[in-house]
Amino acid sequence: MDIVIPLFDRFEPLDAIGPYEILGYVPGATVRFVTAEPGLVQDVLGSLPVQVPTRYSEVERCDVLLIPGGGSFLTMVDDPDFLGWVRRMHTGTRFTTSVCTGSLVLGAAGVLEGLTATTHWDAAADLESYGAVYTSERVVRQDRVITSAGVSSGIDMAIQLTALLTDEPTAQAIQLYTEYDPQPPFDTGSVAKAPAEIVELALALGRAATA
Repeated sequence: MDIVIPLFDRFEPLDAIGPYEILGYVPGATVRFVTAEPGLVQDVLGSLPVQVPTRYSEVERCDVLLIPGGGSFLTMVDDPDFLGWVRRMHTGTRFTTSVCTGSLVLGAAGVLEGLTATTHWDAAADLESYGAVYTSERVVRQDRVITSAGVSSGIDMAIQLTALLTDEPTAQAIQLYTEYDPQPPFDTGSVAKAPAEIVELALALGRAATA
């Protein structure tokens, strides 16, 4: 089982590493990162370079395609060759998936036209500009297309994907092994719950950190 995660400069770390942590335990699965040219790929926060050895153009098919978000989505949506590759991969995947603004890449590739999908709450309008119907649900499955909301939701998506690729006991066991049992100290994890001043602060902090 071949699971492929494209990484470009300014990727959001947890978008990629969260699902990688879960899917790496799937029996019989190989998770690999690909990029435009082999070498170091830098995350959006600036301190987590990843050595990626494989060009995406070398991959002809995969079972799962997982597109992470972050500032890297801007590079991906502006690259016709990469979008063409995404479309080709999608024709043969068991599941095509995204985390956060990675869904905008799927949208730009034409994968989400007419589908209900999710993304980071600050990118809802951008998602709909690609013909998708935005929903604030944390994980959305439309047949073999699965999108997840902002950053941490990729872990939820990966656990659900694991159940689809294997079975529920395996997914539950991986969830237990990684001790994924969220108990956040504050109830402001979605824009629907957070006061207006927290929403504004979140936007300011996010933009400052990724400038």
